[in-house]
Amino acid sequence: MGTCHHPNWIVFARLPTNSNDSPRVISYVNIRLKSLHFLLCKDIFDHRDINIISFTNNDICHYILNIYSDSSHSALKYLKDTEVNINNVLLMMGDFNIRDSLWDPSFPFHSSISDDLFMIADSFNLALSVPTNPGPTKFSDTAGESDSVINLMFLQCDSIELDRHTILTESRLSSDHVPLSIDIPIYDEVIHSTKLVITPGSDQEKEFFKDIISSFISLDTSNIDNVDRLNQIIKQLGNIIKQIWSKNAKQSRISKHSKQWWSNSCSLALNNYRTSRS
Repeated sequence: MGTCHHPNWIVFARLPTNSNDSPRVISYVNIRLKSLHFLLCKDIFDHRDINIISFTNNDICHYILNIYSDSSHSALKYLKDTEVNINNVLLMMGDFNIRDSLWDPSFPFHSSISDDLFMIADSFNLALSVPTNPGPTKFSDTAGESDSVINLMFLQCDSIELDRHTILTESRLSSDHVPLSIDIPIYDEVIHSTKLVITPGSDQEKEFFKDIISSFISLDTSNIDNVDRLNQIIKQLGNIIKQIWSKNAKQSRISKHSKQWWSNSCSLALNNYRTSRS
């Protein structure tokens, strides 16, 4: 079965590398949220059962993790063995296929896989969310087999905005799994009225390039023998460029004359935004 498509929804799915590598988890984002610049981050996790998307709000990048854990828990094993350093993971959710008394009072046992799941969640600064309306998240049609809680959500620790999720039992339709719902607050974008600029051909531009070249020449790059050292050098280069830019640039007010591409339609859109804030 392939993915479902609709003009009002953007599909984020990993492309398979072969016939046995089709994604088993997909994310859909409504087109009304496209201004938040959602991206599929395959460079962070490249696994058929893991879907990580990012979005930007007020120049801050946030992440959402969507996971399917099969009977072998291959996605959790992959996450456990993969070292990444990402911040601002808002939530992690999915079908984890783990029954445990920690979240299912009808199940009397504890699973060792749950320990791995909590360790993974903790590495992203996430904690298990307790639903506002506890109940089963998977319904069984098999006689003698009880309903269970295997769809879980983990939320950013100590977050005031992200509190508890809701189980939408009435929205499962023909599925045996129940959707989980939570509101993620989106804040008004800050529109900056000034920016730092260096005029092309100016004395400031000449000084900028002169200082950059001088600083790069004096930077010690003779001992780059591991990734940590390389990252340290890259960070130093970034700080050097930022400091020299701030030293030589001047504040300039952003106006309709700042760029040649500014048109009457741009002015109209800006006025509408200032009026409605949407």
